Amino acid sequence: MEFLENAVTTFNDSVWTYLIPWILIAAGLFFGFRTVLVQIRMVPEMFKAVVERPKGVGRDEDEDYGGISAFKAFTISAASRVGTGNVAGVAVAISVGGPGAVFWMWIIAILGGATAFVESTLAQVWKVREGSAYRGGPAYYMKRGLGWGPLAAIFSVAIAFTFGFVYNAFQANAIADSIAFSFGREDTMFRAIVGLIVAAVAALIIFGGVQRIANITQVIVPFMAIAYLLIGGFVVITNFDKVPGMIGDIIGHALGFKEIAGAGLGTAMMKGIQRGLFSNEAGEGSAPNAAATATVSHPVKQGLVQTLGVYFDTLVVCSITAFIILLGPSIAYGEDAEGVSLTQAALASEVGNWGIHFVTFILFFLAFSSILGNYYLAESNVEYLTRSKVVLNIFRLVVLFFVWFGAVGSLPFVFALADTGAATMVFLNILAIVPLSGVAIKLLKNYNEQRRKGIDPVFHRDMLPELKNVECWDGSDPVTRRSPEDRQRLQHQYDLGDHSNLREY
Repeated sequence: MEFLENAVTTFNDSVWTYLIPWILIAAGLFFGFRTVLVQIRMVPEMFKAVVERPKGVGRDEDEDYGGISAFKAFTISAASRVGTGNVAGVAVAISVGGPGAVFWMWIIAILGGATAFVESTLAQVWKVREGSAYRGGPAYYMKRGLGWGPLAAIFSVAIAFTFGFVYNAFQANAIADSIAFSFGREDTMFRAIVGLIVAAVAALIIFGGVQRIANITQVIVPFMAIAYLLIGGFVVITNFDKVPGMIGDIIGHALGFKEIAGAGLGTAMMKGIQRGLFSNEAGEGSAPNAAATATVSHPVKQGLVQTLGVYFDTLVVCSITAFIILLGPSIAYGEDAEGVSLTQAALASEVGNWGIHFVTFILFFLAFSSILGNYYLAESNVEYLTRSKVVLNIFRLVVLFFVWFGAVGSLPFVFALADTGAATMVFLNILAIVPLSGVAIKLLKNYNEQRRKGIDPVFHRDMLPELKNVECWDGSDPVTRRSPEDRQRLQHQYDLGDHSNLREY
């Protein structure tokens, strides 16, 4: 096991030093330029899109045409994003890469906002209908948009392995770490019992399908994230006099103005980008799988929603963890990675020992929701490869085994496998969305033209007749059946209180 861990770590060090960071930065700059900084100039539209729901029964998802609301799709992807990476991942980045790693997490989030917009918009274009739901993601736009079937299959295997097995093992590892730290129990038997309990509860939900996952995550994610932000905000306020110095440390270490033993500029940059990607997943090709499930009137709307998700995850939640750690007791940067226990200890130094148990409580629900979100993304790609129920059920059982294994396994090895999987997915996904980015640009132009006319944007595939293999967006969906002018007229009637045409709308 040690030999394998060393081999994977050596490979990751090379890939994450000389390849992946530069791919992510180049992609973010390229997409930001092509979209005229959509990730910055359209922030107000993002908030509007995330709360928008299809106009229909109960102004929520309509069982007559399937799919889920934009907000539910947001929470599925947020469930995968907001979790261990925000608590344990940030702690590892800081302990190994120093405060400068936080700066690079911010940079990769801002650059990655444009990448997230492009990949999620494309996922909406080439989504497919399956029964009462939608399904899509990189595998679908690789095959339908580019005709790259073999690449789509390779990507599906990579994401199913990475998210279904490795990422879920990491989430379970963090849960076991935090509970063991709270109870002062580090023995393997205790961790194994924790793993069994987490796997058993996950099984009850995993076997229930996407709607059950969506219903659970839309409750867990916002509540736990808000609770964590409140306690983090308390730490920042009570240490407000230290904040300017902390910001100075973050920027100084990031740009090499302040050298740290074992955590210079290169290490800070690599760890910041690694953990930033692990947390917000922009460019990794995971969030588009959730984005494709949403019922929206225009693909750009879900692209904007997923961009907001990147910001919420990294610029808000990850920053709170960083502030808790950096405002707490001093740590020896460049030492061996410390996970969630570092965050727990830092919070306890500010609010007392109950802070240890508070982080355990929050992390359990955030990490557990990540297990559900990760599983859904993996399942979506398994079902792209095969429709066999037997294969799917075997996959579910293996996922549950890795959840248990993660609770007792080695954290560095789990981290190493996660980084390898992430690097593979980034490379394959960026390879696909760069040549397809022109489609996202045309859709963004179409969206903005309708907005300027005061119309709630609607997309029909005949607006871009050059697109091939587009299964949806043909007017068969009540959300997009009407022309923009008809929708404007019906929306005006609705806003005036005339609900006689509600079903038609």
